[in-house]
Amino acid sequence: MKSYCAYQERCHKEVKYKLYEMGMHQNDVEEMMAQLIEQNYLNEERFAIQFAGGRFRVKQWGRNKIRYELKQKQVSAYCINKAIKSIDEYEYAKTLQKLFHEKEKTVKNEKNIFIKRKKIQDYLLQKGFESELIRELFGKH
Repeated sequence: MKSYCAYQERCHKEVKYKLYEMGMHQNDVEEMMAQLIEQNYLNEERFAIQFAGGRFRVKQWGRNKIRYELKQKQVSAYCINKAIKSIDEYEYAKTLQKLFHEKEKTVKNEKNIFIKRKKIQDYLLQKGFESELIRELFGKH
């Protein structure tokens, strides 16, 4: 399990699932989890920060989608907030603008301005960006 956790950051849910999958019983799983945490192989805060940073940089996800995915992985609210705060504001705004302009190019043939705007907005919401930021962006363009 140490090598499993050392290979890449894991959330508690993933490690528990893996241990149960190996046929371990609940008491043994809890004991193993405690050892992994104690020896710093398993750190929920570190996992959340890395997960958020990776999903933002690689998949260009917004805060809402990252927050949702971390909740699905049963990460604590404290760690989720810490991870969300670790995302650089400037980079976040820059990525949102970049995605806005990329999507704008793909819907340029749409004649109806309202349909065009809706398509761009839906795309950015699906990526997990906040509706207030999207509205502000439309105000600038």
